[in-house]
Amino acid sequence: MSAPRIPEHAIDPVFVSRWSPRIYDSSAMPLSDLLRLLEAARWAPSAYNIQPWRFLYSLRGDAHWLGFLDLLNPSNASWAKHSSALVVLASDTIMPGDDNRPQSSSRTHSFDAGAAWAQFALQAASLGYQAHAMAGIDFARSRQYLAVPEQYRVEIAIAVGRCEKEQPLPAGNPANAGLSQRRPIEDFAAAGPFRA
Repeated sequence: MSAPRIPEHAIDPVFVSRWSPRIYDSSAMPLSDLLRLLEAARWAPSAYNIQPWRFLYSLRGDAHWLGFLDLLNPSNASWAKHSSALVVLASDTIMPGDDNRPQSSSRTHSFDAGAAWAQFALQAASLGYQAHAMAGIDFARSRQYLAVPEQYRVEIAIAVGRCEKEQPLPAGNPANAGLSQRRPIEDFAAAGPFRA
């Protein structure tokens, strides 16, 4: 059993209720629920309001499901196959020009896509789902299968669903599928210059 998550300072409960499970209940997810997660992502901040993120998705059992599942490495596919939706997140590496600036490489595309992912995941938790981001995907095949343009970077895949408490983890995954804890604030924040 996991230790309860207790924040050091008062925050909204959704932040500690969000986690990255590897055990889902294989239930269907209505498109309307997935659209609520995408709506939350839509409102993420981004440099110049460019909104460089692109979410490509498949709902369990649709025409794309097996193709999306096949993009994951075997370890991730072994548990993500029980999720309700699979999503691939990409970001535009080009900052479009306008009247005030020329087109250029974006320094913030991954950062901005990360903000959209965080809002997606928090909305999932607030609806009783959980979203698990995965870097264990075949990036080259993802680009090809999903016809991702060259100027976009495939960032991550995401499994979304409701947790199944009784389903055992597939072989090869860590035994602890429970809630992880976090380092104390003083380990990653400091007044003034950088501290190791």
